[in-house]
Amino acid sequence: MSTGVRNTGIILLLALGVYALPGGGDTAAFLGALFSTLILASFVFAAWRMYREHRVSLYGLGDRDRGMLYGSVAAIVLAAAGSNKLLNGTGPEIVLWLGLVGGAIYGFYTVYTNFRAYNF
Repeated sequence: MSTGVRNTGIILLLALGVYALPGGGDTAAFLGALFSTLILASFVFAAWRMYREHRVSLYGLGDRDRGMLYGSVAAIVLAAAGSNKLLNGTGPEIVLWLGLVGGAIYGFYTVYTNFRAYNF
């Protein structure tokens, strides 16, 4: 038996267990929340490591550029957190989401060009 057929059988058996066993949906919801939390924790850990490794470069940006960089990161986090509600809403909510993302991209671009101008 090939490994692809075996893996497909395992996935189908797990799906049958979630469907047929009592409390299977609750267990699936718990595992989904657990994996989401682990993914978020890995993003936070990666951001913390990048901050620690590039701390001198960040402080070398200056207050204005560093504030713009942190504000852009915060705007991306807010846009990601509110994307489910904002993108399923009416026109002004979609425009607000696009404004958040566009402003964050502009902030990242501005900080990058200023960084390249000083550190070429």
